[in-house]
Amino acid sequence: MIEVNEYFDGKVKSLKVNSEGGKKTVGVIAPGEYEFDTTSKETMTVVSGEMSVYLAEYDEWEDFGAGSSFDVPANSKFKVKVEQDTAYLCEYE
Repeated sequence: MIEVNEYFDGKVKSLKVNSEGGKKTVGVIAPGEYEFDTTSKETMTVVSGEMSVYLAEYDEWEDFGAGSSFDVPANSKFKVKVEQDTAYLCEYE
């Protein structure tokens, strides 16, 4: 079953699906800065657009464009900044 999620007054929206390969979400982030919590390890791939990501363990912002990926450790927080509508795929372990 596909599940729709909305965060930050609808500025971040995603569709969640549980498949044989595990839980995945695909979504869109409107321009702005957001902070997320995670309980499981995530691999995020930018599908279109660009996002800057802040992971506390690296203590710096890093830019990711379309086709690039980054890992988010389990039980952590991360920040995302986007300047244009940006689409992503998130895969959970």
